[in-house]
Amino acid sequence: MKSILLLSLLFTISVSAQILSERDRAVLKDEILADRFDNLLPQLMDASEIEMWVVISREYNEDPVMRTMLPAEWLNARRRTILVFYRNKTDNTIEKLAVARYDVGENITSAWDKEKQPDQWERLVEIITERNPNTIGINVSEHFAIADGLVKTDYDELMEALPAALENKVVSAEKLAIAWIETRTAKEMELYNTLVAVTHAIIDEAFSEKVITPGVTTTEDVVWWMRQKVTNMGLETWFHPTIDIQRDNEALKSHIESFSKSKPEDVILRGDLLHCDFGITYIGLNTDCQQHAYVLKEDETEVPQFLSEAFAKGNRVQDIFTANFETGKTGNQIFLKSLNEARAEGLVPSIYTHPLGVYGHSAGTTLGMWDSQDGVPFTGDYPLHINTVYAIELNTTVTIPQWKKDIRIMLEEAGFYGSNGFRYVNKRQTAIKPIKTK
Repeated sequence: MKSILLLSLLFTISVSAQILSERDRAVLKDEILADRFDNLLPQLMDASEIEMWVVISREYNEDPVMRTMLPAEWLNARRRTILVFYRNKTDNTIEKLAVARYDVGENITSAWDKEKQPDQWERLVEIITERNPNTIGINVSEHFAIADGLVKTDYDELMEALPAALENKVVSAEKLAIAWIETRTAKEMELYNTLVAVTHAIIDEAFSEKVITPGVTTTEDVVWWMRQKVTNMGLETWFHPTIDIQRDNEALKSHIESFSKSKPEDVILRGDLLHCDFGITYIGLNTDCQQHAYVLKEDETEVPQFLSEAFAKGNRVQDIFTANFETGKTGNQIFLKSLNEARAEGLVPSIYTHPLGVYGHSAGTTLGMWDSQDGVPFTGDYPLHINTVYAIELNTTVTIPQWKKDIRIMLEEAGFYGSNGFRYVNKRQTAIKPIKTK
């Protein structure tokens, strides 16, 4: 027992050691942001054919894109903040300007002296006129909420300030905004690996005898243990976790109830198949993970074979699905092909995978929704791009003769799609976790 406690302590220390201090987090955040502005943004602007990108927000009502552009010491925009990115492809330069009284961190230079030009909108017009771009992108989008951050008041004032010659150059920056949100850099992927490892470690501890005592511990006890653990580590959860139970004497619950944030509290018993849905936020990135554990009965030393075989079918759906990832294919094409192939193998799948990154439910290629298994209009028609991360979220329903019922294997792991194809950011669950209790 002493050796088990020692290993548990060492494991906890090693996980906590991966978490940086607030000051070091700020340094890393700004390094990542500088790399994105200097090296990634010019590529994205060229690909989307946007020569000038104007991002406008007011304090506490930030455009979702602007929120991802603020340096570590800026927790919000200030007053009205206008960012202007001008890409000169011929000279291979990019200007990063703020029509604001302050520099926005080290990356974006203030280009407005209010004493010389009292009108902020007029100063913006001067900057645009001096550079004379062919296109002026603004964040308006009908179908992608994160790319639709320009509020009506700012839009109206912008259009009123622009002369007709410039107004005709204004276009939606939807593709650029999505690309900025969805594309991950090498520096970010190094961080992502740590973040997913920490997520897995918290789940491992939650699904252990350290937290769970059969007949005593409730599902809500585990949920709030996870929330407290995250807080104690100086991290945040981006959604409230859930813990749910499948057992041999209860009918399979609906998909909606499995993910309900208000389902009734239940006492965990021996022989229960547990499922969690859990994600954390760290230095601007998010995880989203679903895993399973089984509470061993007193006469059991391992997870029953029939449950292990059911779990393997969930892994098989993952394999079929991720093997179909292909640059340029739409989310709907990948999703529908995967469903058909899984069904042809006798599986009963449901796929509802979403982009993951600076937001939990992020912008980019949508690959099914749990209530749209015939395809997803608009966001499902967006093509797959490289250097993107997804929550590989899906389930498969399996009949268990030993329990005389169906169960649902529900899985979710962060996956990266790059130039070399698909990979999990930091492995995936390949077996149900056994919870050994006294």
